[in-house]
Amino acid sequence: MDTSHPSTEHGHPGYGTFIAVWICLVVFTLVLVGLSHLGQGAAVWGLLTLTPLKAALVFYFFMHLRYEGPLLKGVVFVALGTLLIFFALMFSDVAFR
Repeated sequence: MDTSHPSTEHGHPGYGTFIAVWICLVVFTLVLVGLSHLGQGAAVWGLLTLTPLKAALVFYFFMHLRYEGPLLKGVVFVALGTLLIFFALMFSDVAFR
């Protein structure tokens, strides 16, 4: 068995995939900048929808979560869900003061 080139069970993406994801992130950022000029309501809703998409792209591709097992994916999902609950509690506290 040749150990000079360790085999992987799954192929990692090439530079093209990373460049495409980077372009998507840049486009999402430009959309958010554009929404910030429309008013506070549009900017907040844009942030609440596009920012999780940007984070998901970073987690999935750049942090290689795509190639991890279900346990680690579940731990990340639970951690982000907990963070979402804390944000919801914070927003509800601020809204009803």
